Order: sequence, then structure tokens, then C-alpha cells
Amino acid sequence: MYCTVEEVLEMIKGDMMNVIIGDEYIEDEQERTEKIATLCEAAISDACAEIDGYLAKRYSVPFRKTPKVISKFAKDISVYNLVSRTGIDESEREKTFLNRYNAAIKFLLDVAKGIIDIGIDEKSGSSEAANGFKMKSSGRVFSRDSMRGW
Repeated sequence: MYCTVEEVLEMIKGDMMNVIIGDEYIEDEQERTEKIATLCEAAISDACAEIDGYLAKRYSVPFRKTPKVISKFAKDISVYNLVSRTGIDESEREKTFLNRYNAAIKFLLDVAKGIIDIGIDEKSGSSEAANGFKMKSSGRVFSRDSMRGW
């Protein structure tokens, strides 16, 4: 996981938790926190899978040591995943979550294209697949000279 439940919950205000939970209002603070934590774990898991999907061709994922920038965008995508469960109202405060999500996706696309470097080594091993096609063969067996007289 590239971020924690606690980090994501710090980004969400208390009144937004009720919106995220949906139609059911949970008055008990502990029960509401448990419910939102469960939803948050699923949102983080989805965000990490989305990040890995963008970066898998360039880097070995999941990262053993998460770069700070990936952690930041994992939180942004996780919060968006939570908020978008009930729909995003683009004229309201939810637009901020959508903007942060779009910025995260643009960043991940640029990293995947190699425009932005996140400061870790690229995938180890053969890089021919990432750079294009490469073929090797043995030397030529038949030529005009070797075929003379046949």
C-alpha cells in the first residue's frame, strides 16, 4: 500500500464522512469510523492498483520503498475513490477532489511515458520490450556466390 487509512482520513473533513458513507447515518463515532475505515481500505487498494497499472511497464511494482510523490498521489486518488462513490458534483467542493484526481492521472501518464522521473531505478532485466523490437540471427547460409553452379 502506498498510503495508510489514517493518512487518507486526515484529508477528509468530518461532515464529508457522512456523505461518503451514503444514505445511512451513523451517529456513533466509533461505528462511523469503522465503516469509513473499511471503505477507505478498499479505496486505497483500488488506488494502488491503478497506480501500478500506469507504472508497471516502466517500474517493478509494487514499490518496496514508496516514493513520496507516489504516496501523495495515492492519497489523492483514494480520496477521490471515496468521494466518487456517491457521485461528484462539479459545482461543489467535490470539484477539488476531481481536479486532484485528474492531476494525479496526468502525472502518472507522464511518468509512464518517461517524461517525469520519480527517482527510482527502472525495471531490471531486459529492456528491449520497453524500447521496441530486437532480433538476432545466425549468419547468412546461402548467398549468390555459394549457390553458383547449382
